[in-house]
Amino acid sequence: MKALIEKKNALLDEADTLISKAKTENRAFEETELNRYNEIKSEITRLNATISAAQETRECEINEYDGKKQKETTEEAEIRAFESYIRNPKALETRADTNLTFGANGAIIPTTIANKIIDKVKEICPIFELATKYTMGGTLTIPYIDTATSDNKMAYATEFTELESTSASFKSISLTGFLAATLCKISKSLINNAKFDVVSYTIQHMAVNISQWIENQLLNGTTGKIEGLSGVTQSVTAASATAITADELIDLQESIPDVYQNGAVWIMAKSTRTKIRELKDGDGNFLLQRDFTAPARYTLLGKPVYISDNMPDMAAGKTAIFYGDMSGLAVKISENSQFNVYTEKFSTQHAIGMILIPVLYLIGIALKKISLPNKFIPLILGASGVILSAIYLLSVTQIISTQDVWTAIFAAITQGILCAGASVYANQIYKQIKKGD
Repeated sequence: MKALIEKKNALLDEADTLISKAKTENRAFEETELNRYNEIKSEITRLNATISAAQETRECEINEYDGKKQKETTEEAEIRAFESYIRNPKALETRADTNLTFGANGAIIPTTIANKIIDKVKEICPIFELATKYTMGGTLTIPYIDTATSDNKMAYATEFTELESTSASFKSISLTGFLAATLCKISKSLINNAKFDVVSYTIQHMAVNISQWIENQLLNGTTGKIEGLSGVTQSVTAASATAITADELIDLQESIPDVYQNGAVWIMAKSTRTKIRELKDGDGNFLLQRDFTAPARYTLLGKPVYISDNMPDMAAGKTAIFYGDMSGLAVKISENSQFNVYTEKFSTQHAIGMILIPVLYLIGIALKKISLPNKFIPLILGASGVILSAIYLLSVTQIISTQDVWTAIFAAITQGILCAGASVYANQIYKQIKKGD
């Protein structure tokens, strides 16, 4: 290949020399020069064709080599297997590199997808990202010195004089564990749309649900559960319930010791930020500044401003603004998050009922016409409902474990009886309407 290219370049140089000579002498090509120029053109055309063919052959060899030697990465394998499973639950891959395992009533999402959801949560919920996180089981007890009531003191000492001792009072914060869960439903119309990126949708939807809940808990807390910032006692109360002044913002910032100012941030609702945007200092400069280099695009008195939908608007008795170093907020993660795909959790919610109720109603009418005693009809409809529910569940559910078998049996019995009862109830309504009572 190199020799061919060098030969082509040499011919181009020779052609340039012929053209330059004719231009310098202000004349047309002589017959010998024209013949040589045409020979050079023909030779270059043949060389281009040869070089192009050699390149195509080399690319084919590279692609063939890559196809044989290059392996699918773990992330690519997990994403592909996860998407394939959502679109067709019966096409579950059990290869080890996909990390997609099947459990009771669904499959466990691979590690790559789960990590993407958690990373997205951190991106959407900066409060969680800024907090100090501990990953461990059981109860975590964090000791601290209660400087409000006592502390170790240091003073000058005199030789041969007893030191006066002071003691610090230690308190502790206990972090226990709580179980929380969220559910993301995906319609079959989206799943069946081949152009729809179902993996990205799942990651985004789950992350938004999780981050909104976590952020609310960290900011507002729940009695008896996560305390969050609800236990903060240090505060600055504004003179007005619906407005705030520049001096009050400065007072709030200055209430935090300098040692904690480096990582401090502002947290507020968007409506609060809107009102603060109108505030100016003594020189007429706006306190709130747009700063695209800041994490939250706005800075207030030199510190980032984060907006949260979980923060209340300014009102009497409400905490409208938090300011401080959020690394002082401790979060204990008791165990790694687990994400499951439930393939039939909602199948009985619509499909079984919508199909079985009219079917059982028609069966009941047919039984009436053959003069079957009325006392037997509800029993026959109940048994028919259970059998048809079982057939339906077996057609849409992948049965692997013993637990899956009992789950399917329970769903078949409950749904069958409910559908049978609904069909009998519908028949009674029809009779009463027909009587006109």
